[in-house]
Amino acid sequence: MSDAAQPTAAEVRAAAEAVKTALDRHLAAVERRSGDDDPAVYEAFNQLAAAAEAYDELLYDHYDEVTPFEIPGDDALPPYTGPEEPNAISVLIRRDYAVAEPQRLLAQAGRVEAADAETGTGMGAGTSDTVHGALGVLFGEFEPDEIASRHKEFGLEEADSTLWVTAADEPADPGDWLESPFDQVDPERVVCRFDVSAVFDDELDEDEDDDLAGDEEPADDEDADDLESDLDEDDLGSGLDEQDDEDLEPLDATDR
Repeated sequence: MSDAAQPTAAEVRAAAEAVKTALDRHLAAVERRSGDDDPAVYEAFNQLAAAAEAYDELLYDHYDEVTPFEIPGDDALPPYTGPEEPNAISVLIRRDYAVAEPQRLLAQAGRVEAADAETGTGMGAGTSDTVHGALGVLFGEFEPDEIASRHKEFGLEEADSTLWVTAADEPADPGDWLESPFDQVDPERVVCRFDVSAVFDDELDEDEDDDLAGDEEPADDEDADDLESDLDEDDLGSGLDEQDDEDLEPLDATDR
């Protein structure tokens, strides 16, 4: 950033005052909230986030300093404002995969292509010779849910996935959204959303590791000494003491 474009100290001060105002407005909205999804609280939250982000940027540009606040991203869904009884829904699904074993993918696509050649169907010989061609063959043959359940057979490795259910007043007209299936999503009409990511698994693993580390306690020296003493006193190869041996009578030959 050039010197001429850098913010002035007055602009930084004004941004700080804007944060204070937005903070007061947010607290007032929270104190007057009418429910968990109060739109006034949501609006005040966004205003506070925007003001804090602007202040953080100006502070850094002018003073080369940062704030200790984490500015939330824009991926949070707004409160639902769609119909209470929707007449139609759209289910938006995205599943990501890594091509972990290209040869397995090519082999599976080749089998599908060979079977199609026998019946006179399919996309034509040689389509499965490339990875992108093999993907076209497999996804053209199998439903996405089947590929999701059998992804390892096809040489794929699961990555992140998400599913959104959105409400609509009426079903879309045939062919209406096929060219741009995800461009018409209204975030305020998302009924529910489900995300699957390795990020969540990593967080759980870290928590479990911390718990296990906290539960581990070093062995008490006194307990270890007691255990060693007990093992010395108990002869694992003998179940009788010397007195018991003296009380036993020799087996007479006639008792056999």
